[in-house]
Amino acid sequence: MTKLIIAAFISLFTCTYLNGQEKGRMETDRPDQTESPYLTKHHFVQGEIGFNYEKAQGFKTFVHPTALWKYGISKKFELRLITELVSIETPLLIPDRNNFISGLLPVQLGGKLALFEEKGLVPKTSLIFHIAPPGISSRKFRASKWAPNFRFVMQNTLTENIGLGYNIGAEWDGESNTPYWIYTIAPGFNIGKKWYGYVEAFGAVRKNEKPEHAIDGGIAYYFSDDTKIDFSGGYGLSENAIDWYTAIGFSFRFNTKKK
Repeated sequence: MTKLIIAAFISLFTCTYLNGQEKGRMETDRPDQTESPYLTKHHFVQGEIGFNYEKAQGFKTFVHPTALWKYGISKKFELRLITELVSIETPLLIPDRNNFISGLLPVQLGGKLALFEEKGLVPKTSLIFHIAPPGISSRKFRASKWAPNFRFVMQNTLTENIGLGYNIGAEWDGESNTPYWIYTIAPGFNIGKKWYGYVEAFGAVRKNEKPEHAIDGGIAYYFSDDTKIDFSGGYGLSENAIDWYTAIGFSFRFNTKKK
């Protein structure tokens, strides 16, 4: 019950999402699971850094940090690089003793391609894709195969201050040829001029495995159009999902083109 209360409390104080409506303001893909269809501005570098703590299936994972780096190639395409440095506490059979492993998860290289602008019921839509080569990681986390993933990311404007984001896609883990089919859906809300909030449902389904369903929420605060801090937390709904997680992050961008 205590963990549920903590997760609910953090969910009230976390976010990101709905700021593409406001001219010039940075749009980020964190902290929610629902990625944004908006691209990094042309000639801009954008960094989205986060620290996560998660408990799932008896394992405790600390991500320190996860980092998404983006560069705007054009109005239609951005380059993406994802790195995740983790420490995992794994349960052992010996009572009162645990095992820790730390290292770099497989690095993901990819991009985001703008597909459609919002028009009526047609959502603003982009395609995000990555590939994780098996050799670019710590040996403890090295996969045996290339691990691709993709998702279609979409957003509809409901009112001036409310938007609805949702994703569908698939991920491979580098070991099996069977993908995880993923989904997310997240209403996002403007809260004054500086704050944004969201609530979200997300999950994954894989053949011959129990589904993973969870909920989360959060808020974000903009110090300026180019800097933002966020807080988020979530809770699992199904047996195979995470038990709970919390996260904090910071995002920023800067123009690489000389004026």
